[in-house]
Amino acid sequence: MGRPPRPRRVPEDIAQPGTMPVVSSALGIDRVVHERMRLAMIAALAVNESLGFPDLKELLGATDGNLIVHARRLEDAGYITCTKITEGRAARTIYRLTPAGRAALRRYLERMESLATALRTPRPGGADDPADAGSDETRSSRPLGQSG
Repeated sequence: MGRPPRPRRVPEDIAQPGTMPVVSSALGIDRVVHERMRLAMIAALAVNESLGFPDLKELLGATDGNLIVHARRLEDAGYITCTKITEGRAARTIYRLTPAGRAALRRYLERMESLATALRTPRPGGADDPADAGSDETRSSRPLGQSG
């Protein structure tokens, strides 16, 4: 027989009011796009019609293996296309951003802008509240359920 489940606390007992929308926004970020190398790949492809493997590799400072793994992840998500063409005897790999990839980037940027705006908005009792100036007390040092 296991331990009984812990009673779930309401967000207001844990953090300042208005925390949940910020947390939800952060948790809703597209993890495929958010990884820095993939975000850089999508950004580079957003401003270029297409890029070849060596060009993308040089722009990002990536290794062959690293670029291939991240490109495959973006391709699996439908965010980029990978086309292999033969020019004479040389094979070339060309990457392009898909409409779904462009939409994912737009959603990502909107979510990040929303999150940044929410975090910049002063909140009563927050770190930017002049009423709290000079106070070393933080929310985490207060007993649960108590404020100010």
